[in-house]
Amino acid sequence: MNMVKAILEKGYGLLNSTKKLDFLAPLLLRLYLVPIFWMAGTNKIDGFDNIVQWFGNDDWGLGLPFPFVLAILAIGAEVIGAIALLLGFGVRLMAVPMMFTMVIAMTSVHGQYGWQAIADAGAPFANERVEASVEKKEIIISILQEHGNYEWLTSSGSVTILNNGIEFAATYFIMLLALFFIGGGRYVSLDYWFKRKVMPDA
Repeated sequence: MNMVKAILEKGYGLLNSTKKLDFLAPLLLRLYLVPIFWMAGTNKIDGFDNIVQWFGNDDWGLGLPFPFVLAILAIGAEVIGAIALLLGFGVRLMAVPMMFTMVIAMTSVHGQYGWQAIADAGAPFANERVEASVEKKEIIISILQEHGNYEWLTSSGSVTILNNGIEFAATYFIMLLALFFIGGGRYVSLDYWFKRKVMPDA
């Protein structure tokens, strides 16, 4: 029994010794999310008028109220959020509006298509739309093989059908939720140094 206890204590000791590197997890989460939200926000800026129309149109858009205001808020959350994540400043605060944009994206844009972002009938959560994509993909490939240079067309990647489900948005939400609770991390975030200088006892 004492030997088992000693082994467990040794194991926990080794695990605890890795805490000196615990800043790596939030740092990598932040760096992973930065380009995603930066590109999402700047693309909205480039196509601002189209985004406003898409947000507000009931026929072919999302049919959201106050589309101009919502477009501004979405851009602010994504662009300012990306900068905040990069600098590690206001990470927990900015995670809130960024998570909100992901919830809106899941419920208003992607939810109707199910879970999968890329259609894969052999993967979990495949719905009827995904299962139907198998035949369509086979037809697309056969057309390309018969009428095109298939090897050249697929030299940069195989033929893929986008299902556009909530998978990516849900993943980003979970990552942001983790950052909301753990913050930007020690040493490599401005939040850490700001708190250390201004609120050392907090």
